[in-house]
Amino acid sequence: MTEPIEPGGQSRPVGGPQAGSAPRHTPDRLDRRPVKPSKLGWNLGLLAFGILVIAAVSATGANFARLAEFPANFMTYSSLMVQGVFQPLTPEVQAAWGTAFSDMLESVQIAWIGTVVGALFSLPMGFLAARNMTPLPIYVVVRFILSVIRAVPEIVFAIAVMLPIFGLGPLAGALALGVSSIGTLSKLISEAIEGVDPGPLESARASGASKLQMIRWAVLPQVMPEVIAIWLYRFEVNIRASAILGVLGAGGIGSLLSALFNVRAWDRIGITLVVIIVVTIIIDQISAWIRHRVIHGAPKKQSRASSGRAHGVGGRPVVESPPT
Repeated sequence: MTEPIEPGGQSRPVGGPQAGSAPRHTPDRLDRRPVKPSKLGWNLGLLAFGILVIAAVSATGANFARLAEFPANFMTYSSLMVQGVFQPLTPEVQAAWGTAFSDMLESVQIAWIGTVVGALFSLPMGFLAARNMTPLPIYVVVRFILSVIRAVPEIVFAIAVMLPIFGLGPLAGALALGVSSIGTLSKLISEAIEGVDPGPLESARASGASKLQMIRWAVLPQVMPEVIAIWLYRFEVNIRASAILGVLGAGGIGSLLSALFNVRAWDRIGITLVVIIVVTIIIDQISAWIRHRVIHGAPKKQSRASSGRAHGVGGRPVVESPPT
């Protein structure tokens, strides 16, 4: 069967090529299914990681057989501490609660002084460690100093530097926290400065502003809310760190806990832990509220006049007629 003959043409068979004819396109290697990638490297990496973990656990010399005793010991000591918290308020118990709150207040003071010291030095150091604010030689030197400070834990500062100079007491712990805070706060502040909007900087530079004027009017308004939030967060961290430094004799609630653990006074340990948890939660909530207020600002309040116009008399909404 053929199609009608077109003018000036020949008839064409209907149905295309004849049945059984070979296809014109021969599949090559590009038409084959992709080969599944090998997982040899991934499996070798997992094997090496497992060997490293096993070697590290073996090197610690931990007695994992004692893990079976953990549930019973945990229930025993927890019940002793709970009994100490809910025991009758005799004069001795009231004195224990008062001592715990007093030492916890001292830990908060240590953390506050350390945070203030870190905040005072971290802001200028943050500008010196920001690449968009400082020449390259100063930037490299300051970054190296901050890296060294961050590499040394607070407990090492307290043992190796502050305790030999100032002796046992809260001052050594506060200064150890302050020095350690400088490294962390300066790094975070420098990253915030490097991420500022360059528009105000270019405008201030084009208007002939000096370096200090650029920092005052183009950089500080952008970074101060974030800087204050960083300071407050570091204060929360320093409260927990001050308890650890107190075990070394740096004052605060840590010194009380160390003395109580030495005599196994589980009832007073329970009281002290409750005080630590309660005070820490309260401070965390207050700090979180302040950070949110600084970053996001005060909530907008609707004025009475606008509320009255919106709702009319009796709380019913007022529908304004369209202009004619």
